Amino acid sequence: MDDAQMKQDLARVLFTPEQIKSRVKELGQQISRDFAGEEVVLVGILKGAVIFFADLAREISLPVRMDFMAISSYGSATKTSGVVRILKDLDKDITGRNVIIVEDIVDSGMSLAFLKENLISRGAKALRVCVLLDKPERRRCPIDVDYRGFEVPDEFVVGYGMDYAERYRELPLIGVLKPQVYGG
Repeated sequence: MDDAQMKQDLARVLFTPEQIKSRVKELGQQISRDFAGEEVVLVGILKGAVIFFADLAREISLPVRMDFMAISSYGSATKTSGVVRILKDLDKDITGRNVIIVEDIVDSGMSLAFLKENLISRGAKALRVCVLLDKPERRRCPIDVDYRGFEVPDEFVVGYGMDYAERYRELPLIGVLKPQVYGG
């Protein structure tokens, strides 16, 4: 599927590449101020957060270590199952470190609540959450988001790392997918 076809599958664009770049820069500056003089460990949640993670890391003016986790709460569905499984765990110990979970989107909050509890139990010195998109209408579990890119409505979004059936991740923008594309 080419770029033009992917864009035709969008109902509308929520955020342009320029808007995203500007907001990611602001988030990087805020993290740099909050952890001035310290090192941070960014924990990217695969696969959706990869593009955001890379751009954010370049905007942080501190020593940054990078690690990744992969979790599943959706399977092949468009709504969470409520059961969170770790598919890929961290490679390094985070005891005594400043950890920032970097996630593409938070909706129900269940996956992030699970991750926070899991990483706190591993002895992180500080644990913060940075999400590109926050979908508060879908929240089923209270979750504190320390760094938030944008708030979005309860619609199916793709682009800038987020997908439907492993497609649309490479779009440089964030858009709402037409319901007929995913059967919604």
